[in-house]
This record gives sequence, structure tokens and C-alpha cells, in this order.
Amino acid sequence: MGLNSLIFHVLPDGGDERGSSFALPATWLGSAGGSVDVHVTTLVPGGVRGNHFHRARRELLIVVHQGAWSAHWDEGSEGTPVHSRVFEGRGAVLIEVPPMVSHAVRNDGSAALQITGLSDGVYDPAAPDAYSREVVAR
Repeated sequence: MGLNSLIFHVLPDGGDERGSSFALPATWLGSAGGSVDVHVTTLVPGGVRGNHFHRARRELLIVVHQGAWSAHWDEGSEGTPVHSRVFEGRGAVLIEVPPMVSHAVRNDGSAALQITGLSDGVYDPAAPDAYSREVVAR
């Protein structure tokens, strides 16, 4: 995983007439260690999730989309350049998020996004390891 950047993997669709089917790359599964926290969310059109960073946890986001959306991130500290990448159409994208890199997903389309997040650290509401740093306007 890059030290100061997100890494994107566009996942091939192995589905059929029943619907889509996306698998994680074996290279990620072999080197990822264990995920100890999983969350599943949706993101409505026009919505933004994220605009935060984690000091200790690595995160893996899987975005399943049917329209336009964008990912936004910085280089790991306040005041560093903000980058973005735009996606369109149907598909799924795996995003590797290293610690300290602020990140956000914005739904720029007309259909809800499905986002699954996996992390190598347990979520603790008393110490959530999520710190606000805006990389895209809400």
C-alpha cells in the first residue's frame, strides 16, 4: 500500500444474468493480514462519506456503483495537495487507504452507492481513530 496515497483496483465483474459478482484480488488477500472490523453502508446521491483519516488503522473500501462517483484524498497531513478520481457506469472498485491519509467518497450520480469497509483495527466508540480533515465539500 502506498504511504501517502490511495490505491485503486477496478474489480472485474464475474457475474451473469442473475447479477454482478466481484471478488477481491488474491494479491490483497494474501498480504492484508486480518480484518477485524467490517461495516456496510449506502451513500445517497449528492452525499459524502469520510472527510477523515485514521492514525493507526488501515482501511479497505469496496464501492459498488451504478453511476458517477468520486474519491478524494490528501497526502497524509494538513495542507498537502488534495487529489480526486472520478468513476462512472456500473462496477466495483476496491480502495486501499493507509493510515494518516484523509479520504472521502462523494456520490455524484443518481443511484445509491453500496460501500463495504474493512479495517485491521477494532472500532472503539470511546476511541474511534477517525479524525476530521476535509478533502471534499459536503
